[in-house]
Amino acid sequence: MAVVPILEIPHPILRKRATKIRKIDKGILKTAYDMVDTLQASGGVGLAANQIGNLKRIIVVKTPEIDTTKIYFNPEIIYREGQRTVEEGCLSIPGYKGFITRSVTIRFGAIDHTHKTIKINADELLAQILEHEVDHLNGILFSDHLQKHEKLIPIDYDEELQQDEELNINSDNSISDLPSSIDT
Repeated sequence: MAVVPILEIPHPILRKRATKIRKIDKGILKTAYDMVDTLQASGGVGLAANQIGNLKRIIVVKTPEIDTTKIYFNPEIIYREGQRTVEEGCLSIPGYKGFITRSVTIRFGAIDHTHKTIKINADELLAQILEHEVDHLNGILFSDHLQKHEKLIPIDYDEELQQDEELNINSDNSISDLPSSIDT
């Protein structure tokens, strides 16, 4: 498979709604596996197909506590509960992050790469990633959730690197040690 370029704002495909997949064929699977490679190369935790220029409903997700990258076709958020403020970034808006409102827990449905229909109850980071990626498939960027676009915060990469180094030194690999911000 291949690492493909990630589209950045203001590319118009990022604002388009992706179409439902009727059949998971070799072409769709190739796109999904290219997305896995691209996500791994980017260091992010999630990627939607329109971020690589494909308007099909595919997302890939990789969280720190899961060893493998998950592929989901025709994903949807079935139910949301609660609200919380989270720090979020995006591979399509490089160099910026912001504080937005996301659900505390969600019920998520999709078809996985083995063609099984799955339903997941998710909270915390996984819920945040899934909401973020499904938003992408609907043409919504995390910056649309900001009350004011002036609230986009430039990322200080030196500070992020220092936090990562401290995390590696002090980590006992527990979930509570994970950084609260994500780049998807």
